[in-house]
Amino acid sequence: MADLHDVWVYLAASPLLHLTLTLLAFQAGNWLYRKAGFNPLLNPVLVAVVILIAILVGTGTRYQTYFEGAQFVHFMLGPATVALAIPLYRQFEHVRRSAVAVIASLLAGSVTAAASAVAIAWALGAGRISVISIAPKSVTAPVAMAIVRQLGGLPSLTAVLVILTGIFGATAGPLLLDLLRVRDWEARGLAIGTASHGIGTARALQVSEVAGAFSGLAMGLNALATAILLPVAWKLLVG
Repeated sequence: MADLHDVWVYLAASPLLHLTLTLLAFQAGNWLYRKAGFNPLLNPVLVAVVILIAILVGTGTRYQTYFEGAQFVHFMLGPATVALAIPLYRQFEHVRRSAVAVIASLLAGSVTAAASAVAIAWALGAGRISVISIAPKSVTAPVAMAIVRQLGGLPSLTAVLVILTGIFGATAGPLLLDLLRVRDWEARGLAIGTASHGIGTARALQVSEVAGAFSGLAMGLNALATAILLPVAWKLLVG
């Protein structure tokens, strides 16, 4: 055991270790996901998070140490988000024909996502900082953290809530839409993208390019709408 500990200490000094662990954990999650017939309960992101948490806890590694090595993945979030414009471009005619429905659905979803999060948090007795930190949970992480920082919340708490929301939406969203008998790919994509941002959009792209395009559009427009509406609404309500 002492030898294994020495080996771990040596490897932990390498900045590539945690990046490699992150990629391997995701590949393991992706393998399980495919073996299970794309069961949404085995979402690759969820599996990767569980594996990485187990490794960090088991080795006593601080998150800050892990992030120093894995921050390249964080950097790639920007280019990955921009790349979602490709399926959107391919489905541009679908989007153009559905412009009115898209805008109406987006505004309804954006307001509902933020208002329901705030209402539930307040009803459970959460403090002001926690309430504002949870409000943009359905917005992509960089935008949500910027909004919360502006309003005096905790960006780190927001990041966790955003990831959990994305994983839950990607896992339970398709099942819920099936139960509600929502069959239209455009509607499914809008719902998943508005509620569960990038992680949900990745799931939608695996099922249908049309759903993925509308999900990517909803993710981007929801971030824009929330960035504009939430600070105004918060200042009007709280002062």
